[in-house]
This record gives sequence, C-alpha cells and structure tokens, in this order.
Amino acid sequence: MMLGRAAEEEVAICGALLPAETLTLDRPEISQPIRAPSWTIPIAPSELVRRVLDLHAQISALDDLRPSEPVNALFSSLVDLCLHPCPINLDEELSPDEQKSREELIRLCGKAEGLLEHHYSALLGSFAEPHLHFSMFPYYYNYVKLAQAEFRELCLAASGTAPTTASNSSVAKRPGCMSAASACACATFMKVAFVGSGPMPLTSIVLALNHMPWATFDNYDLDPEANSKAAVLVSQHTDLAERMNFITRDIKKVKLRMAEYDLVFLAALVGMDRVSKADFLHHLSLHMRPGATLVVRSAHSGRAFLYPVVLNQMLLDAGFDVLSEFHPTDEVVNSVIVARKRKFPLHLPQLEVSSSS
Repeated sequence: MMLGRAAEEEVAICGALLPAETLTLDRPEISQPIRAPSWTIPIAPSELVRRVLDLHAQISALDDLRPSEPVNALFSSLVDLCLHPCPINLDEELSPDEQKSREELIRLCGKAEGLLEHHYSALLGSFAEPHLHFSMFPYYYNYVKLAQAEFRELCLAASGTAPTTASNSSVAKRPGCMSAASACACATFMKVAFVGSGPMPLTSIVLALNHMPWATFDNYDLDPEANSKAAVLVSQHTDLAERMNFITRDIKKVKLRMAEYDLVFLAALVGMDRVSKADFLHHLSLHMRPGATLVVRSAHSGRAFLYPVVLNQMLLDAGFDVLSEFHPTDEVVNSVIVARKRKFPLHLPQLEVSSSS
C-alpha cells in the first residue's frame, strides 16, 4: 500500500485521512488550511500502536476487501498513519497480542492490495492502449519513485560504491542521479526476474521504460489470472511486449533457470512471515549464480505494520552479502535491500609433493 498523487485525490474524495496537524499559508486569498504530509509529523510509539490497533479492528470487521469507499478510506488511513516518523522497532516493542494483530494486519493488507491490483488491471486492460493510462492506478507515482530509488541503489552497488556495513547502510538516502560509472555498471543487468509480479507489474514496467531499456524481464506469479491481466497491459506497447514475459509457476520449482538471471527482485508479499520469507531466500541463494544480485523489499519503523520485515541477518544466513539498504522517509512505503549471491571459495585438495622430485 503506497500512497501516491492519484491516491491523494481519491482519498480526498473518500475523506479517508485521519486528522493531522496542519500548516496555514500566510496568504489572505487562501482560506483552507494546507495539510502537512504525515511523513513530516513525528508520532509517539504508543500513539501509533493504539491507532493502528483501532484500524485493525475496523478492517477485520469488513466483510469484503474489494475496492469500495469504506475499504479505501480505512486502508488509506492506515497507510497515512504508518508513514509518520516514529522511533519504534515493532519486532521488539509489541506485546504478543499486538504482534498477532500485526501479523493479521499484514495479511489483510496483502489481500486488499491484491484485490486492488486486480481491479485496476482489469480497468486498464479495457483500454485500447493500456500503457497510456498507467497513471490511473492510485499508487503509480509511488512505484515510479520506488523504482528510481531501487535503480540508484543497484547502480551504486554494481559500481562498488554502495555502503557495505550495517552501521551506515540503513541511513536514509534520497533517490537521485548517479555517476556515469555507476550507471554503466548497472548495464550489466541484462536478464531480470521479478518474483511475485502480480496483475500490475509496475516495477518491471517502470524499470524497463525509464531505467533499463536494454534488459529483458521474466515476471513470475502463481496466479494465471494475474499473469493474463498483466500481459494485456503491455500487449500494445511494442517494446514492452518484446522484453517482458509472464510465467505462471511456483518459484520454488524454478531451479536451473534461476542461474540465467543477473538480477532478481523478490516482492514484499512473497513470504508473508519470517519463516516463509527465509525459505524463499534460501531457495534463491541455492539456485542463483554466484555474483548475481538480489533486490528484496522490506519495511521499517511504522511501515512494518503494512509489510513483512526482512532482516540483514536473514540474507547473510541464506548466503547473500548485503550491499545497500534504503529506508524511505516520504510517501513511499517499502524499504529496499540490495544483496549479492556470495561467491564461495573453491577449495582444491592439496597435492602431496614427493621428496624425490
């Protein structure tokens, strides 16, 4: 759930946002206060938890999570609330009952997000040229910003200039330009796999159009309907149709083919709990080629009420080296971790040399 420009308009119609502090412009001709973005207003941990649990109770009472005015209002309120800066570590600071509610909320968010994407994919697919209408999706501009941040982190990691230690890798970095050397290093990613692409494969689309025009993208999803809808979205764009494939398969059954990819993305909702996420990471590590790059989406602080958290140690245990970590401080929800499949040293048996030689 990522709140974007189009979503802000939709939210305003639904009256979904919770009350927040406001800023008033010092101009007599403007009578309405201007709402400060939630990600600029700190919130106390206890207040965040209390309000999230209240929204969880309301969302749990819904009979249907398909897009509607009450559904949109509640989830928009939840996202807006979780964007507030808050010094909280949800893994350590929640009670067992609160942790259970958090896990349930992540599952509800995942289900609602899937239904939202199916709804808009069908809508966009009804146009003669769907690619001309991507901005109708409420969170399109957030995907644009997230893809920009991911590409920046990838290029820095590929050029060897990305942070490499846990102490500085979690520092928030703004998406922006990179050096020519970094951009050229990123051109080594020729073949890309996206695991869990869904009916709205916007990350692959944005990367293919805006950042990686040389690459091909294999998009994996278990749901044949999601892949069918996704294929329609790019069918009338000659370039995208040639460079994007949609594969209906359980990624855990993809083995030899994983070694073909230079770059693999693991979607935030592939592996909804820590055990299943670790299973996916171990499978990818087992079958990706040494030196290949993995991008994992995670969540930080209050955003961890919306998506599962991937710990650096989980990647290390699976056989990856963490190269970079990015935590957004604006309306983008997902954190980004860039890692590289570890190159295990080759140990050759030592030959005994005869003393007579």
